[in-house]
Amino acid sequence: MFITNPYIENYIRNLTNVEDKVLLEMEELGHKLNFPIVDRLVGKFIYLITKIKNPKLIVELGSGFGYSGFWFAKALIDGKVVLSDYKEENINKAKEFFKKGNLLEKAEFHIGDALEIANQYKNIDILFIDHEKSRYLEAIKTLENNLSENALVIADNILWNGKVLEQNLDNQTKKIKEFTKYMFENKKFETCIVPIRDGILLAMKK
Repeated sequence: MFITNPYIENYIRNLTNVEDKVLLEMEELGHKLNFPIVDRLVGKFIYLITKIKNPKLIVELGSGFGYSGFWFAKALIDGKVVLSDYKEENINKAKEFFKKGNLLEKAEFHIGDALEIANQYKNIDILFIDHEKSRYLEAIKTLENNLSENALVIADNILWNGKVLEQNLDNQTKKIKEFTKYMFENKKFETCIVPIRDGILLAMKK
């Protein structure tokens, strides 16, 4: 199921030029390996959000080989992004790309359970959730108190290829919907959904 008309998405994607050679290399690798990356529409979105927010600390849950983290790092003025993935090969690849992009000093890299790693950090200005979909709700409940005042929470795949509209839901879809409901009903957050790519949830801690 398409979230938006595919012609509209293609139109927007063609408008979103990427001149950074490292990002283009990362996109090529993602498509070659059929590796899930947020792609340039979401990349440009989180880049602009970061420019506006000017955060000191960004923490990612589930970084893969660093595509979204690279967009965050490019936008940082004086801060850092914490990348995490349970696969050492992904983190090593992320380090290679960040080195090519001269962004190593803006990043920290960790191998292991993303939630356990993130829980070591306080005063998180942007929390990016893109790890196991079944753990989204666990993630926000665990890390709520680690967020700074007016922190932003960004969660990817919130519309899950349209599966959120189906009658018979698999476990991952149920968990995504539970997380989404929690965010919209939680009075600690102002929450909205941006229906680009696979759906982005954006929330601000009050």
